[in-house]
Amino acid sequence: MTSTCPSGHESDADDYCDVCGLPIPAGGGAPAPTPEPAAPVEPAPEPEPTSSACPNCQAANPPNALFCEACGYDFTTGSMPRPVTPPSPLDLDTPVPAPAAPEPPAAPEPPAPAPSVAPRLAEAWVAEVWIDPDWYADQDSSDPLPSAGVPVVVPLRSTSVLVGRTSRSRGIHPDIDLGTDNGISRRHCQLTTDGTRWWVEDLGSSNGTYLGSAIGPLPTEPVPVGEKREVGPDERIYLGAWTRIVLRRAQPGEA
Repeated sequence: MTSTCPSGHESDADDYCDVCGLPIPAGGGAPAPTPEPAAPVEPAPEPEPTSSACPNCQAANPPNALFCEACGYDFTTGSMPRPVTPPSPLDLDTPVPAPAAPEPPAAPEPPAPAPSVAPRLAEAWVAEVWIDPDWYADQDSSDPLPSAGVPVVVPLRSTSVLVGRTSRSRGIHPDIDLGTDNGISRRHCQLTTDGTRWWVEDLGSSNGTYLGSAIGPLPTEPVPVGEKREVGPDERIYLGAWTRIVLRRAQPGEA
């Protein structure tokens, strides 16, 4: 019986090769052939999913669905379907109302009323404007006293008379203009009448308006501003630095 050495020589000896001298492994037979490596075991394929979740609403859908059955999500484009705009009431076959009749043009505004003009007196009256030296002395004015002479007679033609001094810049044109007396305000006082009696009202003058008797001491208390005070038949109006006014009925040829 022969043995085979590791180099493949046939040897009669079973301990060393007769040809090359290599030791022969125990058993004396030829080495068993190297086994072929086993083929790798492939993992079993995962089972296919039975459903897929919608990324928009998380609803379960068939694996190959193109759209979500719950919300309509498009699995192919990855977007929601475009919303459908419901028809507006104007798109429906509703009767169209007839256009409204145009509004009538607005009536023109009435013209502004003209400034009220005091009615004229039925009976003529006049105002005598005097320079009163006694009143001047009592006022202690620094202006020189004009020469006292006959009074200036001013016809009174309306039931309301403004007493003051003219101011063209302010548009003040009093009926009784006392421009020479610097103690008179531009709008000093107002005289009103019912045709038989007269009243005086101070309009907020600087030096006041006074009523005094024709005989007796000069007045010292002014007429309160805004209060109408009746002028008696024997009373006189004192104002400014030297002015005294007497109201009376006109004589023939004065009005």
